[in-house]
Amino acid sequence: MKRRSFLKTGALASISLPFVQNGFSMQAVAKHLFEVPKSAEDKVLVLIRMNGGNDGLNMVFPRDQYAELVVQRANILVPEASILPLTTDVGLHPKMTGLQTLYNEGKLSVLQNVGYPEPNRSHFRSTDIWTTGSLDVNQTSGWLGRYFDSTYPNFPDAYPNVDYPDPFAISMGSEVSATCQGLVGNFSHAVNDPFSTGVLPLTPVVNDGSYYGSQIEYISTLINQTNEYGQQINSAAVAGNSLSNLYDPLNSLAVQLKYVAQMISGGLKTKVYILNINGFDTHDAQVDANDVSEGAHAILLQRLSDAIRAFQHDLQLLGLEQRVAGMTFSEFGRQIASNGSLGTDHGDAAPLFLFGSCISSGIVGPNPQIPNQVNNQAGLPMQIDFRNVYASLLKDWFEVDPNVIQSLFEQNIQYLDILQGCTNAVENQEGIKHEQQALAFPNPSLGMQHLKFWSEGAHYQIFIVSQQGKIEAKIYDAYLEAGQQILGFNLQKLASGSYYYLIKSAEKQQLVALQKL
Repeated sequence: MKRRSFLKTGALASISLPFVQNGFSMQAVAKHLFEVPKSAEDKVLVLIRMNGGNDGLNMVFPRDQYAELVVQRANILVPEASILPLTTDVGLHPKMTGLQTLYNEGKLSVLQNVGYPEPNRSHFRSTDIWTTGSLDVNQTSGWLGRYFDSTYPNFPDAYPNVDYPDPFAISMGSEVSATCQGLVGNFSHAVNDPFSTGVLPLTPVVNDGSYYGSQIEYISTLINQTNEYGQQINSAAVAGNSLSNLYDPLNSLAVQLKYVAQMISGGLKTKVYILNINGFDTHDAQVDANDVSEGAHAILLQRLSDAIRAFQHDLQLLGLEQRVAGMTFSEFGRQIASNGSLGTDHGDAAPLFLFGSCISSGIVGPNPQIPNQVNNQAGLPMQIDFRNVYASLLKDWFEVDPNVIQSLFEQNIQYLDILQGCTNAVENQEGIKHEQQALAFPNPSLGMQHLKFWSEGAHYQIFIVSQQGKIEAKIYDAYLEAGQQILGFNLQKLASGSYYYLIKSAEKQQLVALQKL
């Protein structure tokens, strides 16, 4: 049996997964995951998987098509008045006040109709597609595992070491993440509670040159690696901190995100954290029979929303917001029409969230179209390929070479502008600083709106100008210290329409589009 086969059967995976808690799992991918410019070295990506197939139409509502939703899912549809508005056409489930707050703060983006071509409604197959980043049924390595293999072909031999002291991947759950599966082994390392990583017993092994001796030596290597990584994780957790009072100790996702904040603040040099929350396979009892705003799905959405809100609040207090971006996803959405069991069945595309202070807040992609009549158990068709989302995060957040990114995926990548809201001044590979796009949020706005941009430490004037270039109002005239600035303006007296903010200093000027409802 080859090492790669032995690993995949679970024996070594079990050794590297000594900790389990409530079926909840997390992975993290460590410091030198990508050969990137210095400006991206400390960036962290948090991925939250909603296991089971999330009903996107009960999470993000196309408000402009509520009448059609009544026809297709009257037995589970929340009252129109209870939907939390993001825009005139898009709203959230009433339990998701935390994410509505983030949207209003310019820290949430909704990507509509995300999926993959020729969708498969099997949990197992669809999960394989999302974790491998490939439609090829013969592909067994994860999209991150393939990158690891190309960069660290000798893993796990000689790891950890002085250059790479932290684990490449951390998994919390009953099995390692297929996302990080390489050709020889999985780059995941198991952690349940970073404050209690434990030590596995290790007996010195001498390889006698036999097949048995080779395999036992390999197991010994993994046990030693597990113990050393555990010490690194524990040290970071102890050194770290958490400042937010919004975490619910009964919300397992919130607890795990708090751990992530503590590990990041404690200096663990990891790059990607993947967390799992189970329960989204809502074929029946998705809603409460007596109150459709309550029920199993509502509970899950509130846990997700509250946990992300608490995490983002913590990052803000810790001064880590501009280092961390996040994304939610599920293996597929649900069908457009509900079933007769107060639930929904397996579908196709669904929305996902991006969150963080560097996210280009807003709605990406048009609302899904809800027909008056649904045939053949239809789901929502894909409009955004999830692999393009992965690729865009790699390129814009981690600044990975597009040629390297393209080699990870089978299809021709099309990049999305999903991180334009970051206001950091970033050095490119030639050492030249450039500023990322300023952001107005929420946009469009009914009244109060904020403008986020990067100040060079100068006197600024800010105007509202029409589409034709006419100055409608001067709304700011003062000196601003160098660094990120967030200014609030009341637009209630401004007539409905499309305008620009003109941000002007002695050295330069910048236009930011805004829409007043």
